[in-house]
Amino acid sequence: MAVAMCLQVLCSLCGWLSIYASFCHLNKHRSYEWSCRLVTFTHGVLSIVLSAYIGFIDGPWPFTHPGSPNTPLQVHVLCLTLGYFIFDLGWCIYFQSEGALMLAHHTLSILGIIMALVLGESGTEVNAVLFGSEITNPLLQIRWFLRETGHYHSFTGDVVDFLFVALFTGVRIGVGARLLFCEMVSPTPKWFVKVGGVAMYAVSWCFMFSIWRFAWKKSIKKYHAWRRRRSEERQLKHNGHLKTH
Repeated sequence: MAVAMCLQVLCSLCGWLSIYASFCHLNKHRSYEWSCRLVTFTHGVLSIVLSAYIGFIDGPWPFTHPGSPNTPLQVHVLCLTLGYFIFDLGWCIYFQSEGALMLAHHTLSILGIIMALVLGESGTEVNAVLFGSEITNPLLQIRWFLRETGHYHSFTGDVVDFLFVALFTGVRIGVGARLLFCEMVSPTPKWFVKVGGVAMYAVSWCFMFSIWRFAWKKSIKKYHAWRRRRSEERQLKHNGHLKTH
């Protein structure tokens, strides 16, 4: 069983490396980060679909069965994701593209997945954490692509930012708190699994503070821009021309 899981992880890592190499070949005029973020976007969409199917359809329900034995599908998805996180962590370290918080998030994710695979249990809640962590990822990558192509300062950029902040706050912080509570009060999960859950939730809060600070600054800028446009409109309405200095 252990050998089979190691082979799955190795195949996953090779698969993500191959996809990255293909994107680099197809986007020679773009940066390496462009191709890496395409891989990240692909993994985000795939992991959302798979983890949602496991949590909402295949089961078991993470809020009522934390610490339950892993199902075969959970093992496959965790191996697939573990290969991705190993790839992405290695890429981030090699290109020095991320700060300590993102590296800590990836490291905790890798350790959490390995722990669930080795124990043969708690795949239910780890899969739920995967869903909550990845549900905002495609939006984050779209935001970056909009910036790179010069389309960020638009209505589309505003919608992406709003959805990202709303989903992060509602799912990773709100629903995440409920999941952590269920994990902590349940006698089934191992104590170190619970410690890992607390650590991941703490990392989410660190991200949340940065996101809220960004959202506040952007809201203030939008408000001042709106006030300025209103002032110019009033001047045009009453005087027929803008006041110049």
